[in-house]
Amino acid sequence: MATATRGTATDSPTALAQDLCWLLSRASQSLTSQLTAALTEAGLSPRAYCVLSTAMSAQHTQTALAQAVGLDKTTMVVTIDELEAAGLAERKPAERDRRAHVISVTRAGARKVAEAKQIVACTQAEVLESLPPRERQALVGALTRLIG
Repeated sequence: MATATRGTATDSPTALAQDLCWLLSRASQSLTSQLTAALTEAGLSPRAYCVLSTAMSAQHTQTALAQAVGLDKTTMVVTIDELEAAGLAERKPAERDRRAHVISVTRAGARKVAEAKQIVACTQAEVLESLPPRERQALVGALTRLIG
């Protein structure tokens, strides 16, 4: 019978320490927890930050934005509703299809994204500081290729 784990690869049974899904999940949980706490100070969630920063990169319809950040339609609607209520984003009719909505980031939203980018960069640096610089770059590069 496996012993209780404290949540790190070195504390886990060997089977889990070699399980890529478990390792990625634990890393994601840890980073998400830290990022959520840090972004709360700026009044954003990691999901809201992803939506706003992606919306700033190009003109996206609500559907395209949901696909770009990996959210289902219902979660995207709730997220945009929250961002609109906070004055950080707004829906505008798309030029080519009036039934679709383009998500536009307001000036207040752009200021929040700028503030949040610094928080995200600091949080990521804190999480990665246990790795030598070459390993940090290799990890990020490998994950980028893996999800691509």
